[in-house]
Amino acid sequence: MKGLIFDLDGVLVDTAKYHYLAWREIAQELGIPFNEEDNERLKGVSRMRSFEIILEIGGRQMEEAEKERYCAKKNERYLTYIKKMPKSEILPGVRPFLESARRAGYKIALGSASKNSRLILERLELTDCFDAVIDGTKVSKAKPDPEVFLKGAQELGLAPADCVVFEDSQAGLEAARAGGMRAVGIGSPERLPQAEVCLPGFEGVTAEEVETLLARA
Repeated sequence: MKGLIFDLDGVLVDTAKYHYLAWREIAQELGIPFNEEDNERLKGVSRMRSFEIILEIGGRQMEEAEKERYCAKKNERYLTYIKKMPKSEILPGVRPFLESARRAGYKIALGSASKNSRLILERLELTDCFDAVIDGTKVSKAKPDPEVFLKGAQELGLAPADCVVFEDSQAGLEAARAGGMRAVGIGSPERLPQAEVCLPGFEGVTAEEVETLLARA
């Protein structure tokens, strides 16, 4: 294990709630019922695919140009939320885990579908913890396609087999496995059966301990 690649939403920071609020506003505007259970289907997928899922829930169809307009509107509302986000929104144990991993010599990348990843890292004061940031501005294929993680490994100068992905979504875990990488789930094993190892979070955990758990998996 030489490289660590992290998803962003739900792994390092809980921005999922802001995505949910913004998407719910868009759905309400369209008269489509949308709740937190529906929102689970949006985790780990692209903005456009997320909107298409909402349209499917509502049994609606829409021209591509109009879809783009609603996606842009959703992003504006989401940005309004995250521009006010304090650095305290970082999930427990994340910074100590990242800092200890860097000291131990692991290379670290972000692999997220979000086009706002750099803004979020700046708000959380985490930019200096990453050797590479692969986000929605650098990839064209959404998870479960492994493109985002393969590019992360490439920018770290590592083979996929030398990298471990940390994810909180099924689509993300599928992407990691499809890319030939080890997969650590952040959440419960029941919700993330495709993970080789599951952690409730990063509090009190080190990268060396994760490597030991994977060796036993």
